[in-house]
Amino acid sequence: MSPRAFPGFVTDTLGRKSVWIMSFVLGTSLGAQVAVPLPMTPVPVTLQPLFVVLAGAMLGPQLGSVSIGLYVTLGMLGAPVFSNGAGGLSWLFGPTGGYLLTAPAAAFVAGWIAGSRGKMLRTLCGLFGGLLVMYAGGFAWLAVLTGQRFTEAFALGITPFLVGDIVKVCLAWTIIRACRPAGFERL
Repeated sequence: MSPRAFPGFVTDTLGRKSVWIMSFVLGTSLGAQVAVPLPMTPVPVTLQPLFVVLAGAMLGPQLGSVSIGLYVTLGMLGAPVFSNGAGGLSWLFGPTGGYLLTAPAAAFVAGWIAGSRGKMLRTLCGLFGGLLVMYAGGFAWLAVLTGQRFTEAFALGITPFLVGDIVKVCLAWTIIRACRPAGFERL
């Protein structure tokens, strides 16, 4: 698509970056609304991890973490962007707080490991690296919040999500593979 097909502000660098940042804020917000509660854990399955690692890998470490940081900030300020339309500072002190608070770092790690050279194996490692950061934050917060031992917190915060999150990472990788030949370049 030629740059002339976009409004003028989108063709300049700042405009393009702003559009992509806000696109990932919106995507992550919508992904949070796809929330499936699980009976064995207080944390629902959502599409947030997909958008978090995708933001980092596609936008790069700085812009990816800015995008996801903006998403978390909006939710913290009360915008209904967290799972099931929730928002507010208190949400960060609940069972999903650890995942939310480490999401900007996860986007940064995903983008940093993925690099900008288009190496798909490195990109896949970046996506998994970002996911591991989210797991570490979510798991640690659940352990503190519930006062449970390592194995119990692992069973609540990681085990129920492994298969689904591997699928999300593979989907993110597929999206990136499809976008790169179509002319998408990291900003």
